[in-house]
Amino acid sequence: MHPKWIDWSQKLAAEAQSGLAYTQNPFDRAHYEAIARIAFEMQAAAMTPDSDIEAILELHRDERGYATPKVDVRGVVFDEEGRLLLVRELKDGGFTLPGGWVDVGDRPGEAAEREIREETGYLTRASKLLAVWDRRLHGHPPEARFHIYKIFIRCDLVGGEARDSIETADARFFAEDDIPKLTLSLPRTTPSQISRLFEHYRNPEMPADFD
Repeated sequence: MHPKWIDWSQKLAAEAQSGLAYTQNPFDRAHYEAIARIAFEMQAAAMTPDSDIEAILELHRDERGYATPKVDVRGVVFDEEGRLLLVRELKDGGFTLPGGWVDVGDRPGEAAEREIREETGYLTRASKLLAVWDRRLHGHPPEARFHIYKIFIRCDLVGGEARDSIETADARFFAEDDIPKLTLSLPRTTPSQISRLFEHYRNPEMPADFD
């Protein structure tokens, strides 16, 4: 499916969700629910030809209120040698910056610190916002389910040691020259993003990037 269809299905689903948040009219609610299901069918087709529409519905079942993008935070940790911390994602075997969805109640910096601790075993302190990027614009494979903003936060290493988690393994530091040899988890982290983060490391006075 053409990526534009993914954008259209996300916008259609968002309009339906926002409509359901505000209308009290049963007739309108039935129409918004029908529109949402059509959008989810489009998303299922965009993901794989045999995707389960009910699984897509389940992902969105708890989405309520005015529809907004979801937020994915990534922790950016360099060691004293200027190497970048990456972790292997068990789901696809690729390496990625540690991170994930921001939990309700978390401050962005707290979310980055938590994700690093849970996925790598290292303890860090959030120190600088490096980038806020729209996932659609940075070389990731198309994501049919959600519109996503990605936040990259520099975190300083303060302790801990590498350990595996239920979702990740092989946390270790890589020099910039090592990155092209790696298989990256492209749904989560791209080569161009990592290259830009090394630029931020070399030039700490650079302002944060944003789309």
